[in-house]
Amino acid sequence: MRIPLGVREHAGTAALLAVLTAVACLLLAGLPRTMQGAFDEALRETLTTAPAVQADLTVTGEPATPDGDLHERAQLESHDPRWRELLPAALRPLVRPAGHVSAKTFRTPVTETSDPLHYLNLGWLSDADRRVDWVQGLAPGKSSTMLHQGTTIPVIEVGVVDEAVRMMGLRIGQTKVIGESAQVAVKIVGVFTAKDPGDRSWSHDADILHVTWVVPMTAPEEFHTTTLMSDDGLSVLDSRKYHLTYRWVLPLDGQAANALAAPDVDAAVAELQRQLAVQGTSTINYRLVTGLPRLLGDFGIALSAVRTIVYLVLGGLLAVALGVIALGVRLLTDRMRHTLTLARARGGSLWQVAGAGAALTVLAVWPAALAGYALSYLVPGPVLPIVHLGPAVVAVAAVVFAVTRVVLAHRTPLHEHRDDVVAVRPSARRVTVEALVVVLAPVGAYLLRARGTAGSAQQDPFLLLIPVALALAAALITLRCYPYPLRLLVRLAARGRGAVPFLGLTRAARARSASALPVLILLPALSVSVFAAVIHDGIATTQQMASWQKVGAPIKLTSVGDIPADAIERVRRAPGVEQVALAYTGRVQLGDTGERPYAVAVDLAQWRQVAGDAPIDLPTLSGSGSALLSPGLGGRGTFEMRWLSPVTLTAQGVIDSVPGFYSSGQFLLVPREVLPWPAANTLLIKGDAAPAELARLVPSATVETQQQALAAIRADPLTGTVSSTLLVVTVALGAYALAAIVLSLVIGAPDRVRAVSLLRTLGLSDRQARRLTVLELLPMVLVTALVGLGLGLVLPGALGPGVDMASYAGGLPVGDYSPGLLTPLALAGGLAVCAVLGAYAHTAVGRRRNLGAVLRVGDLL
Repeated sequence: MRIPLGVREHAGTAALLAVLTAVACLLLAGLPRTMQGAFDEALRETLTTAPAVQADLTVTGEPATPDGDLHERAQLESHDPRWRELLPAALRPLVRPAGHVSAKTFRTPVTETSDPLHYLNLGWLSDADRRVDWVQGLAPGKSSTMLHQGTTIPVIEVGVVDEAVRMMGLRIGQTKVIGESAQVAVKIVGVFTAKDPGDRSWSHDADILHVTWVVPMTAPEEFHTTTLMSDDGLSVLDSRKYHLTYRWVLPLDGQAANALAAPDVDAAVAELQRQLAVQGTSTINYRLVTGLPRLLGDFGIALSAVRTIVYLVLGGLLAVALGVIALGVRLLTDRMRHTLTLARARGGSLWQVAGAGAALTVLAVWPAALAGYALSYLVPGPVLPIVHLGPAVVAVAAVVFAVTRVVLAHRTPLHEHRDDVVAVRPSARRVTVEALVVVLAPVGAYLLRARGTAGSAQQDPFLLLIPVALALAAALITLRCYPYPLRLLVRLAARGRGAVPFLGLTRAARARSASALPVLILLPALSVSVFAAVIHDGIATTQQMASWQKVGAPIKLTSVGDIPADAIERVRRAPGVEQVALAYTGRVQLGDTGERPYAVAVDLAQWRQVAGDAPIDLPTLSGSGSALLSPGLGGRGTFEMRWLSPVTLTAQGVIDSVPGFYSSGQFLLVPREVLPWPAANTLLIKGDAAPAELARLVPSATVETQQQALAAIRADPLTGTVSSTLLVVTVALGAYALAAIVLSLVIGAPDRVRAVSLLRTLGLSDRQARRLTVLELLPMVLVTALVGLGLGLVLPGALGPGVDMASYAGGLPVGDYSPGLLTPLALAGGLAVCAVLGAYAHTAVGRRRNLGAVLRVGDLL
């Protein structure tokens, strides 16, 4: 056979098959790259936005004997290359070259202080000159000595942060004696501030930049600050006198991370911990302090959920695309049937005929697969194995299907078969396999709900197989069962006077074998696309709820101190403000127990007016002396609360959260009537006022809006990936389902045109011909659409505990998949309408054909 001549003869069919293949390969190779790029971006954002003390690798050294003390800068800095040599290969690209070293004491008390207790810790930073500005006095210099209680003790020049000057009453020129058994004096010579308070490296040294205020339950309150000293002060540090710790910070470069290497990084951190434990000696112990494994673990849990959803819908897309391409190959081989039959009858071997069909399919499919594969490289993102595997599977599967179909059709020369047989009895093997799939699919779904996922951060193959098995089981049941109700309709139509309903429904009932492949394509396409739409709507709805839970009102204005009454009035009169509810928050003490939870005093009636129809449940308090307590405070009756003034309250019940205020920890909600005066430090505002204008009216306040909170939730890279991928797959599956309907029309066109032409010779009108074609096609499309719609709506609930989408919905669990049915019904109804329109168009095209060209001699006999 001349293969180029065959390509030219069937150019239209080959072009259609090429388009279907190119689009499938582009989606299957491009979407994984986009997703992996989003995964990498999300991990980098996680590592770069987390506090540096969590993401960085910090090696701590604690001297066990004085021989382990390090008294010079060079000694401390010489350890940094040593730690970098120990880094495993997976960590070396992630660690930046610029780190810093620190030496600090902790819980070093000031001698002879009473209530409150003051602690002045000694601190040294290797890069202090780069990170602080001396705003008062001088930078610390060399140490000296002084006489204290008849003993000569060292005097170390230090600087303190400006916050310590305000909170602890420290000033330049003061000399404080610190320590317990062995004492040393510190002389305050300067006051410093951070050059860049937002520098992430300050999270390692927050004790230097800020004063820590501690309120023990049964002891006086404490103030802790860490001073800064010069290199000369290192010589005074003695592990026998102080609690002394050295820290070498190896900063992490979050931008160099990628999600694929995250498991290797986690294992490398564990290896580094083991190596550091070995490096310890009898004089000093080393250990690794980092929150990187926890960050990677939390990211892995979030990534597992999105991978499950995304790869599930991609698997559905692959199955549907292969099915539609198989329909195209079937159309191509059907068009070649007479040519291949003639070649077989003239002595061509089976493999020659099969090779001709395979060659023609290769020419139609493989260049298109390569084109789609090449176009996927225009999509940003790393190249994964699936990028190569997806197009290869499509190209090979198309050729294998073509060869199989040609071999089965031309096993023997002039192999004839009946196309109008009502039903063919399936083999026992096929019935057994189908029954096994139908039984195991719901059993697997039940087991999935019962046990959940196999691992929090690992992909669960069971979770990926169950939805596919459910779709296949539903398709098999539909394929086997839908002719039976049609036969009942045929019996009813037979009693009527019109021949068109009887003939149309009869042909639909007899078309089971011809419509098997379209059913197996349409049902997964609809179910997966509806599933994607339901998941998308469920996430969007929960995101809305999470944003309201975070803010509690359209606009929330929070001040560090009480908001003056005139400022509240200015806010009420601001443009765009409709209503304002007042609230007061603060820490309280419950009786003599020492418990200090947070309290919220708010007018709930005003708050409900502000919230309107927002998706948050506001609690109800029965009286002015009642309170709602968090679970950690529940289980008490009447109690005393000490706040602005003591008040006796009665616990009304337990509340899990106060929207806009607290969702964890210890807290309670009380009415505003418990306040001795109408104080307010929080305003809940209804309206569309400009946040910048409200911040100008109350300079000490911060302004949050529900829309800003929602935008922040949706701005997460993983969240955007889930939404965009679900949208693309939904559109692609809808397009493939439409293509399946069109191809099924074209494949059945010869038999349908011949039947309609025959009936036209018996007086069938054009209108009746259109009705006949619609009645033949519509039952299969409607039944498949309804089953696919139902399965798509059930799948999210069937997956149940296997998919945790809380990470993409502001932390709230996405458990209520009850979206509006507009999108699912539009998908199902759109396909049905397209089927009807296709049937009308097909009838209009067939009407123009000459009956003599359709009906051959013998067709009327």
